[in-house]
Amino acid sequence: MTREEQLTFCRKCLNREMDLQQGIICNLTKQKASFEKECPDFKLDESVKEKPADDKEGLHQSEIKEKLSPELFEKLRLDQNLPFGIIAGFIAAIIGAVIWGIITVSTGFQIGYMALAIGALVGITIRITGKGIDQIFGFWGAGIALFGVVLGNFLSIIGFIANAEGLGYFETLTLLDYNYVPELMAETFSIIDLVFYGIAIYEGYRFSFRQVTEKDIQEIRIENK
Repeated sequence: MTREEQLTFCRKCLNREMDLQQGIICNLTKQKASFEKECPDFKLDESVKEKPADDKEGLHQSEIKEKLSPELFEKLRLDQNLPFGIIAGFIAAIIGAVIWGIITVSTGFQIGYMALAIGALVGITIRITGKGIDQIFGFWGAGIALFGVVLGNFLSIIGFIANAEGLGYFETLTLLDYNYVPELMAETFSIIDLVFYGIAIYEGYRFSFRQVTEKDIQEIRIENK
């Protein structure tokens, strides 16, 4: 049993004792729990009310690893699908960028906070499709989110040029001298855009991880007993 699994018993046992260095220990042995499956000295403390498992807040990878046995943690990692998550993330980024461009052309305004929507869209898409708990998913989410917001900004500029010159969108893409693209993007870039980009990158990282809650941990343990 993992330490966390043992503590589910120890926290409800009359023989528990708190040690400042070791945490909860047995007051009979003065040691941390070492039993497997059942403790022969367990005595239920009726005054302890068990809290329902949290099914809202996701746990960090280190917390998941601590609460599951090495075998169950590895089994959870085997559910990950990084290639699928990356592909889906790029598709989401492109769709978000196109929508950003369409809204910009329709309204006539460069809407910087659309970057936030793209960052969230990319992260959530990678979370759902990749089911990742390893940090690499967050790195990919951040990178793809950055790609999405840059592409969205670029497509918005193309839309403005097309409207100004009376050209079609795709015609502008084919006629544009791409050597001037960095200069064009720099001219339209502002400090507030930097803030939006930063938040979008953070969202891409933060939202890319699979949400594993306390309730999920309990269900995984029950399923694998």
